[in-house]
Amino acid sequence: MLEREEKKRPSVDAIAERIRLHMAESPASVTDETVHELILKEVLGDEELSGLSQSEKKRLIRLVFCTLRCELEILQDLLDDPLVNEIMVNGPKNIFVERCGSISRMDIAFESAARLEQVIQRIAARVGREINELNPIVDARLSDGSRVNAVFSNVALDGPILTIRKFGTSRMDMEQLIEQGDISREAADFLKLMVEARYNIYVSGGTSSGKTTFLNILSDFIPPDERIIVIEDSAELQLRGCENLVRLEARAANAQGYGSVSIRELIKASLRMRPDRIIVGETRGEEVIDMLAAMSTGHDGSLSTGHANSPKGMLGRLETMVLANSDFPPDATRRQIAQAIELIVQLQRSPDGHRRVVEISEVTGLSGGEIMLSPLFVYRPGEGLSPTGNELSNTWKLSIMKSTH
Repeated sequence: MLEREEKKRPSVDAIAERIRLHMAESPASVTDETVHELILKEVLGDEELSGLSQSEKKRLIRLVFCTLRCELEILQDLLDDPLVNEIMVNGPKNIFVERCGSISRMDIAFESAARLEQVIQRIAARVGREINELNPIVDARLSDGSRVNAVFSNVALDGPILTIRKFGTSRMDMEQLIEQGDISREAADFLKLMVEARYNIYVSGGTSSGKTTFLNILSDFIPPDERIIVIEDSAELQLRGCENLVRLEARAANAQGYGSVSIRELIKASLRMRPDRIIVGETRGEEVIDMLAAMSTGHDGSLSTGHANSPKGMLGRLETMVLANSDFPPDATRRQIAQAIELIVQLQRSPDGHRRVVEISEVTGLSGGEIMLSPLFVYRPGEGLSPTGNELSNTWKLSIMKSTH
């Protein structure tokens, strides 16, 4: 389909370049309507395009318009499609999307790797970041909050790589998760109580399991009179109802190697901002040391996420991250983790794209040098997320909350 279309018509870039020449003659009067009229005239008047059907001409006009006027050029319509969850560009000719859990290939393409690189550099520059041969990997965001990861062509063998994780304009809440069967009412009520009582919670899960979405939902239960500090590598969280809110975002170094601000530095700075709670979008490196320290030294009710396939796996990853970035002995590391984290919520994405809570476990302490977990809710096919019969052992925060209400 793609190759047939490319043989029938001049390149989108060639048509766009002719339109740019027209636009340059009277730049002050250039509007979207003017550009559309110029493209229409150019396409309809081109004899080489006479063999195209009306639908093909309409599609070509749209592609040229997006190339000239949209930040993401030919990807703009995919970004605007409410059914598209993820856009995956594997070089200029291979573009895939995920819709409702299903991945399909699109019959559009960038004219060249250079054109795709220009789009990537534009996205990065808009949030003050750089991507080039010296800095070939970048994490950024779009104006709508969508997460962007890009890899430059000097390390991507098939051309520049661009991955966009979209976030809906209307944020989900716990009631929607209950209606969809992603969590039980009993488990939702339990987590609401845990957030209100200021338990430290980690949300664990694999890639695209819904960790950021769930962290947003948990934040809905934070009392509105608290001061919240949110720290992220790339701003994605959308907290609601928090008036006393500070949002901090890490920055990469510039081309000269200056100006970087790490998540770890931001966590340290946040401790001097009088936070009631600290929320870190994701811990994946040395910042976990300061996050655990904050959780265990008076910043109760703090929240974060991490990549792992189980609560036990999450504890193992945290331990590995601490040991890899400090001189702490393993016993002291496990003790700190057990003191800091009180609950782990495990999310899972099924092969059909469905995301759900599959386990809620309490961290009960150390035994024989190992961190102990007590599963409180577990998902079973056909039964959903159900209580295990294990009771919450650490109830002192609940007691404090009840005594002050």
